[in-house]
Amino acid sequence: SDVCSSDLSKLLHRAREQAYGRMIEEAVSKGADAIVCFRFQSSTVAQGASEILAYGTAVKIKEENNE
Repeated sequence: SDVCSSDLSKLLHRAREQAYGRMIEEAVSKGADAIVCFRFQSSTVAQGASEILAYGTAVKIKEENNE
């Protein structure tokens, strides 16, 4: 039982890393400087299967002109 839960933990960790990486790639491709309000969400989609979502708001930082 411990081996299975350890394997599942490793798999979920990799899934979170992949979701996080994809979110960053998408933000960078849109010219974002940062991501705010970042969240992970997970849910069970079938017995023995889960999905991991990473989402946030990509933002572009704009310098204020103080002239």
